[in-house]
Amino acid sequence: MNVVAIIPARYDSVRFPGKSLADICGKPMIQHVYERTSEVALFQEVIVATDDHRIEQAVLKFGGNVQMTSRDHKTGTDRLTEVAKHLEADIIVNVQGDEPLIQPAMIEQAIHPLLDDPDVAIGTLKHKIEHPHDLFNPNIVKVITDIRDRAIYFSRSPIPFIKGMDMHHEGFWKFRFYRHIGLYAYRRDFLLKFITLPQTPLEIVEGLEQLRALEHGYVIHVVETQCESIGVDTPEDLEQILRLLRQT
Repeated sequence: MNVVAIIPARYDSVRFPGKSLADICGKPMIQHVYERTSEVALFQEVIVATDDHRIEQAVLKFGGNVQMTSRDHKTGTDRLTEVAKHLEADIIVNVQGDEPLIQPAMIEQAIHPLLDDPDVAIGTLKHKIEHPHDLFNPNIVKVITDIRDRAIYFSRSPIPFIKGMDMHHEGFWKFRFYRHIGLYAYRRDFLLKFITLPQTPLEIVEGLEQLRALEHGYVIHVVETQCESIGVDTPEDLEQILRLLRQT
């Protein structure tokens, strides 16, 4: 199969403008993401999709592949699809441009369900939640799956509800809670159809695009990963990454 990675990157982040170009050990953040993504042997091509010429020039400077897209896109998925329309690929992988510590193994884990099962439209990842702060943080999306590792639901709230217990009960944490990691592998045909589907009620109230796929009956396979990565949403996140890199 022909598998292509697309890294959506925009300059005008609300909480951290220009974060794609933030310096990390002498390289812009987008270069770290690009180089780690390029280590995945399954990819025939890695492309940065951006609407900003400053990012375009940075990618060209380090020898990367970049395509300019419309500035009118509301989501990274829309930007992804603009590029995917012109590709001859079977699988499109959306790698977030603000994950400079992304591990190639994580990307491969998200791809394999699509290689193994023709019924799967999307492959993605989950990671066990260890701390109460993460479980009750609405910015950390939670996921529950069935016994085949297919997504049942995604939520900003803790799921599932544990009847008769609160988080201080000794049995509460015997249940495994999972955070969703926003790395997606799509069948290209599904991706092109997905953006034409009407928004759905649960998607709107939770503010989570992946619920549109579930509400329309598509299969999302969720792989548990032991790997961790840190997304950069704020300057404080960047400082955390710099501290980790100094320790290695």
